Parts: sequence; C-alpha cells; structure tokens
Amino acid sequence: MNNKPKDVDTYIATAPKEIQDKLKELRTAIRQIAPTSIERISYGMPYYDYKGRLVYFAFAKSHIGLYIPPPVIEEHKSELKNYETATSTIRFPIDKPLPITLIKKLIKAKMKKNEAKSR
Repeated sequence: MNNKPKDVDTYIATAPKEIQDKLKELRTAIRQIAPTSIERISYGMPYYDYKGRLVYFAFAKSHIGLYIPPPVIEEHKSELKNYETATSTIRFPIDKPLPITLIKKLIKAKMKKNEAKSR
C-alpha cells in the first residue's frame, strides 16, 4: 500500500472486496470490547489505543494479521495453536471465518494489562 490511508474507513475501502466484510467484522469486535479506545492509522494500518497500545490489524494476500503487544499471545498460546503466530502477531487465514470470540478475549486481556500499567 503506497498511499497511506487517512482513516480506518479508507483503509477498509482499499482492501480487496472479498476481505472488506472480515475487516469490518474485526473492527466492530474491537469497538464492542474497547468502545472508548482511540481509533487511528499507525504504521499504515488500523490502530487502537486504550491506555497504551491495544491492537492493530492489517490485511495481506492470504491472511488478516492481528497485532497485539506481548505477552498476550504467549499467554493464550494453547487457544491459538490453529493459527500462525509470532511474539505480537496472529495470522487468520482469509478463507476461514474469524474467531471473533477468541479475538475479543485477547483484546480484553490486553486491556486489563494496559489498565494495570496505567494505575
């Protein structure tokens, strides 16, 4: 993506048509769990701030990446065994439904960590 989108609506609109609904679904899930988070574009992708870095997401050719700062992914490794992961990355295949319940659980866990840090 050469031209960085100015907002999340623009980001989603630039995605391939077959991915847009999944990106909207992911955005909705994040907004449901963290309604007071600040939504913006950071590093060219949707970013949510809630008392610190909460979550980013991005589309790629064969997956949608969800980026949650450590240690949340490590702490939920067993629940994420069906997905490709790295320290702060989970890759969800485009050809499968998003595990929204699991995604919400991970975001909640990161929110709790951010709340604890900000006290």
